[in-house]
Amino acid sequence: MKLLLTYLDKIYSMPEVLWKPYEDFIKESTMANYVEWLKNNGYDFDISYDPMKNIEYYNRLWKWSVTELENFWKTIWDYFNIIAHTPYVNVMSSRQMPGVKWFSGSTLNYVEHIFRNTKDKPAIIYRREDGLRKIISWNEMLQQVSSLASFLKQSGVKKGDRIVGYISQRPEAVIGLLASASIGAIWSVAGLELGVTAVIDRFKQLQPKVLIIADGYVYNGKRIDKREDVKKLISNLPSLELIIIVPSLDENFNYYSEGKKVVKWDEIHTKEKIEFEFVDFNYPLWVIYTSGTTGIPKPIVHSHGGILIEALKASLHLNLRENDRFLWYSTPSWMMWNVVVNALLYGSTVVFYDGSPMYNNLTPLWEIAEKEELTFLGLSAPFIHSCVKSTLEPGSQYNLKNLKAIGSTAAPLSVSGFEWIYKKVKQDIWLTPGSGGTDVMTAFVGGCPILPVWSGEMQCRWLGASVQAFDSEGKPVINEVGELVITEPMPSMPIYFWGDDNYKWYKESYFNLFPNVWWHGDWIMITDRGTAIIYGRSDSTIKRKGIRMGTLDIYKVVESIPEVQNSMAIEAYDNLILYVVLKGNLTLDESLKQKIKDKMRQELGPYFIPDYIIQVPDIPLTLNFKKLEVPVKKILMGWDINKAVRIDSISNPDALYTLIELSKPIIEEIKRKRA
Repeated sequence: MKLLLTYLDKIYSMPEVLWKPYEDFIKESTMANYVEWLKNNGYDFDISYDPMKNIEYYNRLWKWSVTELENFWKTIWDYFNIIAHTPYVNVMSSRQMPGVKWFSGSTLNYVEHIFRNTKDKPAIIYRREDGLRKIISWNEMLQQVSSLASFLKQSGVKKGDRIVGYISQRPEAVIGLLASASIGAIWSVAGLELGVTAVIDRFKQLQPKVLIIADGYVYNGKRIDKREDVKKLISNLPSLELIIIVPSLDENFNYYSEGKKVVKWDEIHTKEKIEFEFVDFNYPLWVIYTSGTTGIPKPIVHSHGGILIEALKASLHLNLRENDRFLWYSTPSWMMWNVVVNALLYGSTVVFYDGSPMYNNLTPLWEIAEKEELTFLGLSAPFIHSCVKSTLEPGSQYNLKNLKAIGSTAAPLSVSGFEWIYKKVKQDIWLTPGSGGTDVMTAFVGGCPILPVWSGEMQCRWLGASVQAFDSEGKPVINEVGELVITEPMPSMPIYFWGDDNYKWYKESYFNLFPNVWWHGDWIMITDRGTAIIYGRSDSTIKRKGIRMGTLDIYKVVESIPEVQNSMAIEAYDNLILYVVLKGNLTLDESLKQKIKDKMRQELGPYFIPDYIIQVPDIPLTLNFKKLEVPVKKILMGWDINKAVRIDSISNPDALYTLIELSKPIIEEIKRKRA
């Protein structure tokens, strides 16, 4: 079935170019350096200091990277001088998905590559909402990782054992990951914002030997005490042998558990030099979980080598290197925390903010950008959209002279979001939205420092990511909306799901729509310029009289209305229900309802006028700030709330309860009409 949009003329018309990289920006970029290296090693690729010419040059490079996979990934290995202690036999064992083995025979360690960059400068800068600030130099980080790794080995931890953390964005979380991986143990972490039941569901699958815990965190002006949750977690993990306490709010916090060794973080003092455990390229590095809004969270296992080589490749697109200061706001529960840790591979200084980005009228991240002289600030699209609706003008309120790039992810960024960055933050800035997934720990589509930025679009398909938009017959389409698929393997795809025999769960998750093709579950358009637009989840798409539309397109229109702060659209029983959050103390009256309907008729066409508009105090979101569209639809269609969604995977469950309660009269009315 072909996808149709009511505003095709807008999609197909050339959008505005908001930014072009200048000559020195291109010349000094990581991507340009890589292309020059390719040319010097016999590959016929070009680069121009004119970003418009680079459209053709980059698309040719991308096509080569996804057709000659073995050659491409070999160049990434060689260009970044990956350290292998035994050589690889072949780049790929096959092109089978799942099941391909990458760089078979090679042994290495992810963490060894991080400490190639040891310098006498900050490795980690930690900022807490209440003003607490810590700096850890590269040498200090090496000493702490070495000390913890040695202590873990002395405590009986060995290769393959699982070490888990229940902790906020503190530096100890990074140290825990690096120490675990350095000795061949397998790491997993959950942020303290995650409810303890959800954490138990994740960690009990792994039967961990070690738990690193903090007693609480600061968020939105409040001190959140997690001591009771910590006790409950420990009591539900009988496999634990060692508990390491990181006092956060209470320096005197301690815990006794019979039969388990308990130590405080500051009591760990060993001076042994770090000794890396060299593991197979495809050996597990960490277990990371999907959001788990429905059902048990998927325990995704990534490999040392797969994450290493993908993260190094990502630096070509992120344009990050040794002198950069990089913050992408995330808790440890979300993949972007791992992406920030990966930036240590480039020698960058990574900055963590432990608190609410919404605190004090959306100002903390902009303050940190100024005070810590960030060069790259990563945000979520919902945060940017909140800024758009505010009176905030970071460009005039803060000194952002060092800021070169702003990233955006978690949801599609609207045209108004693009325009706000260039009007209210900085004209000369590289805005680089991206879209990928926890599943692959990277972006499929996103930024490229040698290309222009078009309003509302992501600049390119990333190298090595064979991204296509498929129609319902499984054929690639250009300038049309289709299903986002990956047609060739990537090294950072999961090696397996934990406990998933014969890839059964894995195959059901990604390979049940198109044979031997990774189906990601997003609507995407690839333009004839190679840019990309994400329209949201394909399973939350609105279908009216045979015409489909992504919810993002509805939100663009509705949230452009001055009175509307936020919105969510759900199709249930063939009715379109629109939920709106209004600014200030406004009330949804008939006049405003009509204004919303008129705007939607004008912009989206008559099929997409809502049947019902309901005012709600807040829109329910996942812990990753995504609107809870699919679970809400299931509940409206009669699912039990606890089967439709995991409550502890929602950042604001009261918003869900209120929304469902306000919907009940409408659903009853719809059912009466259908009877």
